[in-house]
Amino acid sequence: MATKLDLFYAKLMFRLQNAKRMEVYRKLASLLRNDFTLMDALDRIWAVESKSGKKPDEPFAIVLKSWQANLERGMSFPDAVRAWVPVDEALMLSVGDVSKLSVALLNVVRVGEGIQKIKSAMRDAVMYPMFLFALTFVIIIAVGLYLVPPLAEAAGGNVQWRGVAASLIAVSEFSNLYWPLVLIGFVGIVILVWYSFANWSGRIRVWFDALPPWSMYKISVSVSWMMSLAAMVSAGGSLPVAIKTLSDNSGKYLKNILEKTNKFITNGENLGTALASTGANFPNSDIIGDLVIYADMTGFDQNLNKIAGDYLDNSIRRMEQLSSFMNSFGIILVSVVIAWVVFGTFEMQDQITSALS
Repeated sequence: MATKLDLFYAKLMFRLQNAKRMEVYRKLASLLRNDFTLMDALDRIWAVESKSGKKPDEPFAIVLKSWQANLERGMSFPDAVRAWVPVDEALMLSVGDVSKLSVALLNVVRVGEGIQKIKSAMRDAVMYPMFLFALTFVIIIAVGLYLVPPLAEAAGGNVQWRGVAASLIAVSEFSNLYWPLVLIGFVGIVILVWYSFANWSGRIRVWFDALPPWSMYKISVSVSWMMSLAAMVSAGGSLPVAIKTLSDNSGKYLKNILEKTNKFITNGENLGTALASTGANFPNSDIIGDLVIYADMTGFDQNLNKIAGDYLDNSIRRMEQLSSFMNSFGIILVSVVIAWVVFGTFEMQDQITSALS
């Protein structure tokens, strides 16, 4: 019998190990397509995860056994797994035709892997530039606190600093007085920007969505939304219900856009024109144009899947381009700061020598 601690650890591991969780979904879908009952399919996978019952306390074995227990209590599969899986996956399983469980599971796998790809691309695009900007800040503060003061002290008060040397002295004086405030301000700005991603909406946000890092967040969240929406619609869910479900489980930024979109759809517009009417340029003008064309055609669910898949591929390439630009900018910034320090130090030495001669 699993303890509460075992259950907590199992849930944590199941949510953190994305690749293995997707593999469980894939195996379950495969068994269902081969006419296994849901309970038999879960039994087969549980046997693998528990090493034929020898290790029933393995996290994934505990999860599968809990699913079976919930099903035996009369729960539907979406309800049985709801507490164990991330919210977006639970939503995709709960919207649509429950008789198409294998299709829904494969959609979850496709969306989950797609979201991981775009998140990985975004992480790669952000982390190294952030490191370079932080390194620039550390170099400037270190120069102001530890390099310049000894040189200035050696010069005494008789040197009239000029040029780059004067800028080093100014930075040193500022650093000694205000570096804690600058550090707090830097951290505060990072936190504020991070918070604004999911919680800031409105007309001004639309302008900022064209600039990094908001543009990167917009790409990431719009790809996740497009793929989730396509999965829900292809599983049999209606478009308004799918959009509302995703809206109800989104941050303020996405919720604001989706609520407006659903309002226009309710008034008779198709998905493409509804997105255009929001004025948010979400996901982007090209996707909106495609949706305007395909929204009223037959096979919309298949076209939506195709548009979402192409958007994922294009967005990953876009993230890579942004990453390359920001990396280059960061490297140039660090190089300029280092050059400034080197030339400033040489100038200080020359001006000290001239003053003492």
